[in-house]
Amino acid sequence: MKRTILIADDDARERTVLQALIEPEGYDVVQAETGEQALALATAMDIDIFLVGIEMPRMNGIVLCQELRAVERYHSAPLILLTGDSGESLLQLALTAGGDDFISKPYTPIKVRTRLKTHVQRLEYSQRLDRVRRTLKQYLSERTLDAIECAPDTLPLPEERDLAVCFTDIRGFTAFSEETEPAQLFSLVSGLLADQVNIIHDYGGYVDKFSGDGVMAIFDGPGMILQSCLCALNMLENACMKNSINAADVRGFGIGIHSGRAIVGNIGSVEHLDYSAIGSTVNLAARLCGQAQASSIAVSKAVRDAVSDDPRLNFHSERSVAIRGFKDKVTVYTLTRG
Repeated sequence: MKRTILIADDDARERTVLQALIEPEGYDVVQAETGEQALALATAMDIDIFLVGIEMPRMNGIVLCQELRAVERYHSAPLILLTGDSGESLLQLALTAGGDDFISKPYTPIKVRTRLKTHVQRLEYSQRLDRVRRTLKQYLSERTLDAIECAPDTLPLPEERDLAVCFTDIRGFTAFSEETEPAQLFSLVSGLLADQVNIIHDYGGYVDKFSGDGVMAIFDGPGMILQSCLCALNMLENACMKNSINAADVRGFGIGIHSGRAIVGNIGSVEHLDYSAIGSTVNLAARLCGQAQASSIAVSKAVRDAVSDDPRLNFHSERSVAIRGFKDKVTVYTLTRG
């Protein structure tokens, strides 16, 4: 990939010397004689590396460093200062303002080219990391990435938290999948899950995992139970409005919500880990999803008791049901909009 370098210096002869040293290495070179011109070029073009003279008139190198760092795409761009007889205090100010390195006069091929090569390698490494992180964000939840990045040398320790857990499921999906072409099925499920993910994020939750045709979402922090209920109502209404599946084949969504204590941490082996929540709270939320009628939301008594006074929510159809894996019967409510 050919890199573009912007040389900003008020001395035309020095710019020409630098360009003659740089261009044979395969770089595209752009020149600016003032800080203002350099900033305008940086706004109009995509610059990879900046060579900035410290003592330019009007907008000097220190101010230019600050202005460039304020532009999002140049937060981590290599910014190399060009120094002549500048004192150490001025150079220190420029480095503090955002400069990464400096090259002092007289400019020699070995000095300039070696410095540039080092910074290009660092830039490429940083860009690769950014691409990997963007890719991982498509597969991992933001909370999982945060947990890994906050403890890069050791795996995050399991911890017990209060959570609201929501499971979704498409009813009649197995029968529908047997009669649908795989490509059409994949496209359909991807679209449905994408809608759910976007709504979950809108309400402050995060996707813990996908399970076939459904989602396990987690909400934590203040207002987590209310947010999970409002999110579930929104998902259900969105699905009904879109009516993207033939009702004769798929009878709608079922959603289950429960709230309580759960363990959040790494599950699995050293070779393959899953950062997830486990415990009876998660199990009951999954079972409640199975208890929900088509196009309805089933919630536990814990959820109902926590937010029953909110006028936007309506809890009804109380029933006591036996749930697999739980010794005592569980009180279940149907949630609709108030």
